[in-house]
Amino acid sequence: MTTLIIGGTGFIGRRLVPLLAQRGEQVACMDIAPQTANYADLGKQVSVIRGDISQFDDLMRVMATVKPDRVINLAYYISSDMPPRVAFKLNILGMDNCFEAARLSGCNRVVYASSVAVSGEQKFYGERIVTEDDHKFGHVQYAMHKIFNEWQAQDYRDKYGMEITTIRPANVTGPDKIFGSVDHVFCITEPARGKPVKFPYKDSMRAPIHVDEIAEIFARVVMKDKPEHAIYNTGGHTISLGELADLVREFLPDAQISFDNETGGRERSGNFMIDNSRVVTEFGMQFRPYRERVLQIINEVRGEEGKPPLTDR
Repeated sequence: MTTLIIGGTGFIGRRLVPLLAQRGEQVACMDIAPQTANYADLGKQVSVIRGDISQFDDLMRVMATVKPDRVINLAYYISSDMPPRVAFKLNILGMDNCFEAARLSGCNRVVYASSVAVSGEQKFYGERIVTEDDHKFGHVQYAMHKIFNEWQAQDYRDKYGMEITTIRPANVTGPDKIFGSVDHVFCITEPARGKPVKFPYKDSMRAPIHVDEIAEIFARVVMKDKPEHAIYNTGGHTISLGELADLVREFLPDAQISFDNETGGRERSGNFMIDNSRVVTEFGMQFRPYRERVLQIINEVRGEEGKPPLTDR
């Protein structure tokens, strides 16, 4: 069977494509920047096509060529600082183009990336775990776009019977992440490069999850024709930037990580207590200890710098 990944040469797509290929899928990637990934080692099992999801004709052309059985949409602007029209075209119009093109092409199975941002700040829920069924308090540009995406997905499910599944990644982390929530990434990668790094608040809370685990969740969910739920939280490891800094220093004792303020960040933090029991129970997801992921990222950066890997004590 064939899976079309829109945004398939990006940060998550580069990890997801090999996972689907290993499962025997034919994989087609549509991306506005096809040169950002090289799948030559996967041979004819993977094809890459240039296309712009905000242009409906582009997407219909690719759908007609590929004839996918499944579609995954990973194309979106993760920042809330984009000009409104620019962000709308990709995040709102682009997502609707995905749903409508899949419908018209007879592809009933769609999985797409929403975000933990739909929940807004943790302060709205107090000190409790937040589930997929909780009210969405997100209010910034990116969060509002994802909230609308989730509403639109349900509308397509209700009106056309499509099997559209929402995945809400938490704070995705990996050595090559440079957009969106990146303080929890730079807290690891900059010290690994021997560079100092500073953040506003030591008690800012995050829920990081490694990109490899996000890719695995997408692979497992899309391969199931009829999941039990419409929405899945990925969850993440609840940690403050101060705690993360201490963890990094266990591997890099000379890491120069500093903060402007000891407190004041927790109440500004997005949702960081997240229930991911759905993906754990239904899809058997198991997550490596975050300490291992921190060391993995450090060593990936050190490898890029030509430095030997570190080992855990």
